[in-house]
Amino acid sequence: MAVIDCLVDTAPMAQSIDRVKNHVDGTTTAVVAMQTAVVKAQDDAANNVCSNVNRGFYSLIHSQISQKIAKYKSDVDSLLLQLNQQRRQLNGIRSRMERDYAMIAQRYSKLFGTLNRALQRRVHELDRAAFRFAVTEIDTIQNRGRQLTATVPVSQAESLTASQKLMTSNIKYRGARLIDIMKGFLAGLNEQKILTSRVLLNRPLRSPEAMTYAPIAVWQGVAGRDEGSLQHVVTPSSQISESTRHRIVNSFSAADAGLQWTAAPVQADPRVKESFNAMLADFDATPRIKQTMSRLFADASYQTLQSGRP
Repeated sequence: MAVIDCLVDTAPMAQSIDRVKNHVDGTTTAVVAMQTAVVKAQDDAANNVCSNVNRGFYSLIHSQISQKIAKYKSDVDSLLLQLNQQRRQLNGIRSRMERDYAMIAQRYSKLFGTLNRALQRRVHELDRAAFRFAVTEIDTIQNRGRQLTATVPVSQAESLTASQKLMTSNIKYRGARLIDIMKGFLAGLNEQKILTSRVLLNRPLRSPEAMTYAPIAVWQGVAGRDEGSLQHVVTPSSQISESTRHRIVNSFSAADAGLQWTAAPVQADPRVKESFNAMLADFDATPRIKQTMSRLFADASYQTLQSGRP
């Protein structure tokens, strides 16, 4: 095999390779820069996307929370307004009820106070004798022992005789008054016994057909607008039996009793007027009640029952 020696100049190729190497190095540098830029762009894009997503989510949550806060705030404000309105209404109702209660309490206190005083006066008038005895007579009886006690005269000798005479005169005067009162009481008792002996029978009635007279009082008056007129028959509480008393009352109360009332020819007896005026003067009542009682007494008309058996 033949060997051929030839000299080949590699300088241009080396120069070309050097230029290629520079271009490769530049390309490598460009690729690296591009990769770095791409990575940085991806990172920036990812960060931008994440920040936008976070900001959007935050905005969404913030918006929802703000909407709920506004809604709840509106509900609370409306409820607060309703509560304030109801509070004002309740305060107005309370004030009105307090005024009404005070007015009604004052009215009924005055009314019941007037009724209590009127009832007290009426009860006092019904049991005047008992009240007078309990209030006046008891005090007088209790004070009588102190009033009649002897007084120890402490004075000079020349005025002792005069003091004893005055005390003796006072005792004699009180004794004379007591004797007069006892005399009047015994005289009245004797008169009552005489009248009773004249009216009552001295012997019992043996025969069932015997006629006996008994005093009976019949009076009729208007009790009220709803009750109408009421008739009362008063019979003796003794000397007649209970069955006889019922028969008398039934005979006067029967429809065919034949009671005929006629107008009284004269007015009320002057003694009745004097007694009524005295009772009205002592009656503890308001002037209006006294005027009404006096007017009713003056305008009253009387009727008398005709004599005879019913």
